[in-house]
Amino acid sequence: MDNILPLPIAQLLLLWIAAIVASLIRAFTGFGFALAAVPGFALVLAPGEAVVLSAMLAVCIGVQTFPRYADDAAIGEHRLLYGGAVLGTVVGAQILHTLDADLFKVLIGSLTILAGLVLTRIRPRPRKRGRLAKTAAGIFSGLVNGAFAIPGPPVIIYALAAEASPDRTRSFLVVFFTFSGVVALSVYALSGLVGWESLLLALWVYPGILLGDKIGSSLFVRYATGHHRRIAVGVLLLLGCSIALRGLLG
Repeated sequence: MDNILPLPIAQLLLLWIAAIVASLIRAFTGFGFALAAVPGFALVLAPGEAVVLSAMLAVCIGVQTFPRYADDAAIGEHRLLYGGAVLGTVVGAQILHTLDADLFKVLIGSLTILAGLVLTRIRPRPRKRGRLAKTAAGIFSGLVNGAFAIPGPPVIIYALAAEASPDRTRSFLVVFFTFSGVVALSVYALSGLVGWESLLLALWVYPGILLGDKIGSSLFVRYATGHHRRIAVGVLLLLGCSIALRGLLG
């Protein structure tokens, strides 16, 4: 049995638990996968391995569920945002070599917390989002994605501030983060961080992702109307705290 399993059963169970929680959060809010997955995976794996596994699983479930969200994601309206994300990810992948990474995490985390607090006071309404806002949101999200495999804060804020519909908000975020995951995973692969061992481990953990997605989708159908925005903002605040703490603790 030990020759078949990539890790001891107890460690695989921890990875499964992290995967289920991460996928559940993603299915309900549209984001937050890495918030739960990366720290959970890091209990068992080295930081680089945890990041790669998170990105691989996020891409797998994103591609599989893409048809479910594509219609509400309004992909054509956000071409500039997607282009900015590619540019930001490429630059972000090099950021640890040019900036104080811990300070950058503290700043990003603090700004995310502040934005989350502001969003608790803003009543969202559909509004036209300009070219500058879309491009900036994409670039800044890409920077965090490439550097730390935690895309999101700028785009999450962008979506929650301008979109009142839980369905459209979730669909937009799920599709965007699937795209971000593909870009990040491509960068990791070109850097030699993706190997057969990581692919095998992803296959073992993937059923947990499917289970979490099913549970999260069921909860969304039942509770999204009254609770989606509050839960989404709460997850955003947790995301900000997580990033800031990583910077403070080094």
